[in-house]
Amino acid sequence: MSWKNSNPPVIALALALALAPLLTTAIATAAERPNIIVFVADDLGWADVGYHGEDVIQTPSLDRLAREGAELDRFYTTPICSPTRAALMTGRDPMRLGVAYATILPWSNNGIHPDELFMPVSFKAAGYQTAMVGKWHLGHAQQSYHPNERGFEHFYGHLHTEVGYFPPFANQGGKDFQANGVSIDDEGYETYLLADEASRWLRERDPEKPFFLYVPFIAPHTPLDAPEDLKARYADMEDDRQPTRSGHSDRSRQIGRLTGSPSARPIYAAVVDAMDQAVGRVLDTLDEEGIADDTIVLFFSDNGGAAYASGGADNVPLRGGKGSTFEGGIRVVSLIRWPGVIEAGSEIDSIISVMDVFPSLAAATDTPIEGGRKLDGRNMWPAITGEKEIVREDLLFFASETPIHGAFSLTAFNDEWKLVQEVKQGQYSADITNYLFRIDDDPNERNNLAAANPDIVSDLAEEIHYWRTLYPIAGIRSTLTPPPGWRAPKDWVSYPIPLAELQAEAAPGMAPPAVLPFLDWMHGEAGRLIYDCEPYALLGGGLCK
Repeated sequence: MSWKNSNPPVIALALALALAPLLTTAIATAAERPNIIVFVADDLGWADVGYHGEDVIQTPSLDRLAREGAELDRFYTTPICSPTRAALMTGRDPMRLGVAYATILPWSNNGIHPDELFMPVSFKAAGYQTAMVGKWHLGHAQQSYHPNERGFEHFYGHLHTEVGYFPPFANQGGKDFQANGVSIDDEGYETYLLADEASRWLRERDPEKPFFLYVPFIAPHTPLDAPEDLKARYADMEDDRQPTRSGHSDRSRQIGRLTGSPSARPIYAAVVDAMDQAVGRVLDTLDEEGIADDTIVLFFSDNGGAAYASGGADNVPLRGGKGSTFEGGIRVVSLIRWPGVIEAGSEIDSIISVMDVFPSLAAATDTPIEGGRKLDGRNMWPAITGEKEIVREDLLFFASETPIHGAFSLTAFNDEWKLVQEVKQGQYSADITNYLFRIDDDPNERNNLAAANPDIVSDLAEEIHYWRTLYPIAGIRSTLTPPPGWRAPKDWVSYPIPLAELQAEAAPGMAPPAVLPFLDWMHGEAGRLIYDCEPYALLGGGLCK
């Protein structure tokens, strides 16, 4: 039969039947490769969102995500900023990375080892467009630490924290606002600028390719500031927060009251409201572009709320806040939405950590993780989609030495037990206070079971002890002031040493390579000279695995 003489409707039907398998494959491929947006708040309190019962601070956008997606009820981060971001980007334990105890400060040379595989690198290799809009805080001294070298094709934002909410957006007096290594002078409220840039990038993306978009806000981190209309909205808000049951935060509030300092609660509320509006603008852009159903949206705070006097956050009924390893410092607000895949209005009770994000999103998108070191995070996607419950039997560890040098908050926990250790080091001593909880029975950590369970305390303390031996000797420690006489640049865009001016390989250090393993062993519990070294047995004389 000649196609020329055939009935046109018949030809159309035949073509449709012939092309159907190809079209089905194309649709399936698109469905299996969703877009991804990861929002990260900075110091958001557990109790400061509507869906957790807050009735003054307005968070309609986050409440919408809770209705349309799932609440990750036991989502855990580190107690402070840089370690959480390092864990997010690598799926690895910040203790191994040398960024566990404190944040990367402007005078620090530290960053994340360039050999570590960053999440956007994997997504970019899988065909995703990648962009970051917001706060980096993972290294700035060398170009090898810069977002554009870690898988982000587009970077708009700040290398540091605490750049302020209005121009000139500076840290230590040095301007810190750039787009892909070029200093910029965009005017406006910082939170809204991030939302506008994220929306612009979404509208101008290549619609034929999926995207990975990372939006880490500086809100609601101190120093707090907000547009005048939002300041007015919350000007009369009362500070009726209950005690945190954590010494540093409660003492700072008490001092604030005694000195007559105004409460930070009203301005904090305004900053949270603005951040929620920014999230809403980006969600609206997804709707306008017709891609909301094809996009995984993940939101979480980088640590518990800053509940001390100047922070303004509230984590109650959870205990503690930012900087502590009680639940209020590490169990954070978190939501995830993917319409049609994640049940709307659901709640996921499995323990999920920030280290689990990379392997979980990679599994959800069928993105290979190749060329990196062994991940410490787990694929929790089956738990997120409700396919199965995943029990946490192995231990999860977190630490902080912020803000006081030598004062550590440490924890090890799983689904059964949680040990919190507060360690205060002196010149000739170390004072340790142990708190033992069953979080399933006592989520607000009111009943310390340490005295009744000395063997369990001893076992968990030994696990924490060994875990801390993994820290690189030159890893970040708490230093709130710079080296004497240090000066900041006028513009931080000029600060990273360009790649062309750096050696091709990481510096080996001062010790001769032949004796380095033995020197590492001799350091014992003090930490590691060899990067990513895990001794077989420190006391037994074992070298690196």
